[in-house]
Amino acid sequence: MTIKNIKNMKQTLLLIFIAFAIGVNAQNDEKEGWDKGLTIGLNGSQTSFYNWAKGGENQVSLSGNIVGKANYLNENISWDNLLLMDLGSSRQGKQDWRKGDDRFEYNTIFGKKANDKWYYSALFNFKTQFTTGYEFADDGSATYISNFMAPAHVKIGLGMDYKPNKDLSVFISPATTKWTIVKDQALADAGKFGLEPAETIKAVDGSDSIIITPANKVRTEFGALVRLTYSKDIMKNVNFGTILELYSNYLQNPLNIDVDWEFIFTLKVNDFLNAQVKGHLIYDDDVMIDIDSNGDGSFDTQGPRTQFNEALTIGIVYKL
Repeated sequence: MTIKNIKNMKQTLLLIFIAFAIGVNAQNDEKEGWDKGLTIGLNGSQTSFYNWAKGGENQVSLSGNIVGKANYLNENISWDNLLLMDLGSSRQGKQDWRKGDDRFEYNTIFGKKANDKWYYSALFNFKTQFTTGYEFADDGSATYISNFMAPAHVKIGLGMDYKPNKDLSVFISPATTKWTIVKDQALADAGKFGLEPAETIKAVDGSDSIIITPANKVRTEFGALVRLTYSKDIMKNVNFGTILELYSNYLQNPLNIDVDWEFIFTLKVNDFLNAQVKGHLIYDDDVMIDIDSNGDGSFDTQGPRTQFNEALTIGIVYKL
């Protein structure tokens, strides 16, 4: 395990312990029956310059998001459903439109009560994206790197769900199967997203590689999963929400913990306007990231890297 892995693991474990402390001291105030909600957000920004002496490039960005929940609780059963959808695009100067946020995720946890705060539970999680993704070099050239269902991630796990109150859930599974699906054969053959690349041989003239055995489009892992979800109004008109996933693959390098952590601060302006600060961190040592090792503007090597994106948005929100 690398130093970076250890640091990431310590930070995420600290968050879990804090969440447990909050949960233990909080009152269980969940109400029985269905708790449903749908939030639709639309954000945008635009900047224009005309005969502007100091220079500048016109910019336009648009993004939308949908958050849906449908949770059920009675004396013995807990069933939580969460749907997350994000899609955004931006254009700067004379560039073509480029993708920003792009996510589709559905998560469901069904549990039967074991005691006051613990449930025997089963989890299903599905993640993918909506549109094609490209990686842009300094010279503006684009490399195709992803698409709908390329990749997609599916998890099915059995374990226990700790739910001390309506704000916190910690699902702990010692038996979770994870499938990584790359439906695009070219991406699968290149060994993207942790898949084994296709078997190739060099052409007679040595110019190209010829695929003799195409890659499998599905990678299967089996391991342990911890998934923490937390959402609470931390002060008036300010909500903090976070989802943290830690996964260890028993079948390969089990000490290398995959980390998927996202957080969002939502500041409510009024019933129809809010501001959001979002961050998303991913570390998976099976996913190789293109690297410009010598700073010449071209990608010349690959390696695992901590992935992170952040966004500050102000926009319209509508709740159903």
